[in-house]
Amino acid sequence: MEMLDILLSASFWAATVRIAAPLIFATMGELLCERAGVLNLGIEGIMVAGAFAGWIAVWAGLPLWGGVAVAMLAGMVFGLIHSLLSVPFGLSQHVVGIGITLLATSLTFYSYRVILPEVSSPPKIDTFAVWEIPLMSDIPLLGPALFAQTPLVYLAFGVVIALSYVMYRTPLGLAVRAAGESPAAVAAQGLSVTAIRMGAVIVGSGLMAVGGAFLTLSAFDSFFFDMVNGRGWICIALVVFGAWRPGKALLGAVLFAGFDAFQIRLQQTDIGAIVPYQIFLMTPYVLSILALILVSRRAEVPAALMVPFNKGER
Repeated sequence: MEMLDILLSASFWAATVRIAAPLIFATMGELLCERAGVLNLGIEGIMVAGAFAGWIAVWAGLPLWGGVAVAMLAGMVFGLIHSLLSVPFGLSQHVVGIGITLLATSLTFYSYRVILPEVSSPPKIDTFAVWEIPLMSDIPLLGPALFAQTPLVYLAFGVVIALSYVMYRTPLGLAVRAAGESPAAVAAQGLSVTAIRMGAVIVGSGLMAVGGAFLTLSAFDSFFFDMVNGRGWICIALVVFGAWRPGKALLGAVLFAGFDAFQIRLQQTDIGAIVPYQIFLMTPYVLSILALILVSRRAEVPAALMVPFNKGER
């Protein structure tokens, strides 16, 4: 009965959407990279860098949207480094991605200590306030979940719509998908595979960083070192779960967020008094792995994913 009460509560669904938002940003960024043929394992570090860059920018005096812009710019810089090493130079995308994660994380920690050397606890900032959409937010159950959120939550869903439109309704999207499926065909049309792939990685990395900035500018009001907590790796799995399609990846992010929100509330019930809390913490990941196994068996991986392309070679 307690489980049913949780599922029928408006706060549960509002929390699910809120938890899903940073996953949506980062998943869409990773999806864009992989659709162009580049696996971006730098996502975890880029999210950390975005969380820090957005927060420190606002703490230094920029408005909240300025913090979002700074975070995205920081992510795009790391995306530029990743794309230069992995696309024209053709280095291992696995090695480059892990290196970017280590570089971004280390630079973030170093910058924090340099900027705030004497601070024992990070300062707080004023975060995005909730925007309630008149009338819509009064709808039972769904109103608080979908129409009483912060602006970045609405932006996350807007990114999904925009990316879906660009990928499947524009020549640019066709070129990006072709770069991940048949780069030789793209080159035969006189287009630059290198430019398309680099652009996708740079923009995708920017979206990943905005996902990290969501944590400091919307979910919390400060920055701490472990706040990303593996979300980047989950987003890579969500891209596979979604079969490299924005809509399905969105559903995967909401599903994982629902598992997470559910276990948090379940810990506060009578069941939580009996079952060790570690069981609840691992439940979203176990369920996500099972769902990933079931779905990924039918997923079609982009044919040229992680395959370097040099013009003139067959």
